[in-house]
Amino acid sequence: MSEPTAAASPDNALAVLGMLAYSELAAFSRLAADAALAPSLDQRLELSRMAGMALERLEQVSDRVGELGGDLQPVMEPFAGVLVEFDRRTEPSTWWERLLKAYVGYGVADDFCRMVADPLDPTTRDLVVQVLGDDGHAGLVVTALSEAGARDATLASRLALWGRRLVGESLGAVQGVLAAHPRMRDLLMQTMDDDVVPGEAQQRLFAVLTAEHSRRMERLGLTP
Repeated sequence: MSEPTAAASPDNALAVLGMLAYSELAAFSRLAADAALAPSLDQRLELSRMAGMALERLEQVSDRVGELGGDLQPVMEPFAGVLVEFDRRTEPSTWWERLLKAYVGYGVADDFCRMVADPLDPTTRDLVVQVLGDDGHAGLVVTALSEAGARDATLASRLALWGRRLVGESLGAVQGVLAAHPRMRDLLMQTMDDDVVPGEAQQRLFAVLTAEHSRRMERLGLTP
């Protein structure tokens, strides 16, 4: 049996799982708050269901952390503040802005997590992909925002501008994670080609994240 690569080491897996666990905890809080603010009963029910699913996914991550010999809280702790500045700088002023932030703003963070998970052991990598899979939230957001934008061209223009601001702030948050967490930088390098240099790796990462953001905006019928 071949030895595991450095990228697939348990410590690297725990680092990514810690970031993912914090993301799921934040998702639970966000979805619960969204459910309380939703303008219709069906949206409240659906968002409440999704909040419960976020806690279930958090438990799945916790189980894998335990299998790797870690404890959930310590592996989450280094990532506990990664979204604080992003949230402070992107406080939504309307329900529509709130929906868009959840879909495209946090979508950038999800895409980054998938990328740095790529070199990990198959069990952890598959769990990350599963946890970050669409739970129906994207469909709810796409339906609501597409219909609202089609009815109101002014709203669509405002949301397009909001989306541009969100992606800029999201990329800044990713840059902060890379600066503060050497393991994430190492995993990013592993994800890229062997001959890539650190600065080029980040440029390529941002190009991929921006392209994914553009696809989400286009799905909403908004100009990226």
